Amino acid sequence: MATRDARSLSAEALEALRRRAIAAIAAGATRAEVARLFGVSRKTVSAWVAAYEESGEDALRPKRRGRRPGEQLALSPKQQACAIQAIVEGTPDRHGLPHALWTRLAIADLVERSFGIRISPATVSQYLLRWGLIEEHRLVELMRGRVTSVAPARGGTGAEWLPHAETLWLAWTRPHAPADPRRGPVAGKQNLLTGFRDYFGDVNVLLAVTNRSVVYFQAQRGPFDHKQTTGFVERLMAQLDRDLNIIVYAWPPQHHGIPATWATRHPARVSVRFPRA
Repeated sequence: MATRDARSLSAEALEALRRRAIAAIAAGATRAEVARLFGVSRKTVSAWVAAYEESGEDALRPKRRGRRPGEQLALSPKQQACAIQAIVEGTPDRHGLPHALWTRLAIADLVERSFGIRISPATVSQYLLRWGLIEEHRLVELMRGRVTSVAPARGGTGAEWLPHAETLWLAWTRPHAPADPRRGPVAGKQNLLTGFRDYFGDVNVLLAVTNRSVVYFQAQRGPFDHKQTTGFVERLMAQLDRDLNIIVYAWPPQHHGIPATWATRHPARVSVRFPRA
């Protein structure tokens, strides 16, 4: 099969061919061997490998001819990696931005200051999902939690459910769990974050969602400690300028005792509950 024949394949067949070629390279085959095995030129195999190393999973999917307006990504893979690096390295104020925690607006400000490109909050949301930094399924669960956990459960850690406070749904997530090595280098649903795992390490995220669907978060390499989680709550209070009713939606079992201390530290300003079963 010539290179021209490979290009004439259907989108599904071409994607499958690229995946098999990349998997063979990862298994130790040379590019010349892969070219002979799949009936394409060595130049074609090299182009597929280079594209995969630069763009990850997206490089395996056939591109549409004649892109429609808005399909071109505003940020290059290198710019996206730099943005993630900045987010993981610290809160926005550490980078000179006027925000206590990361939000869509804070990331848009970071991108504009770093690259001279202004993107909308909606575009930022797409990037967060693309990167895997804010997990889509986790956010959907948090939104559903707004319906099922509005009333506090008995036995919460706060003495009272503060009547005029901001209600938040809070989670500690690890969106950068390593890919299953048994599934190979082109496992399904890989995202930019897993594609750049050597850059970012074991990323942990503290995530809060308000009644108005505003997302606040903080990310770092490695687990958070007691001081850092308390600092996150205090940054929420400062940024919102409100007392807080916190529903802890997801939290590592080994750190389960930490949320109780927030209400103890700020008894008149913070109340903490876990959602009703």
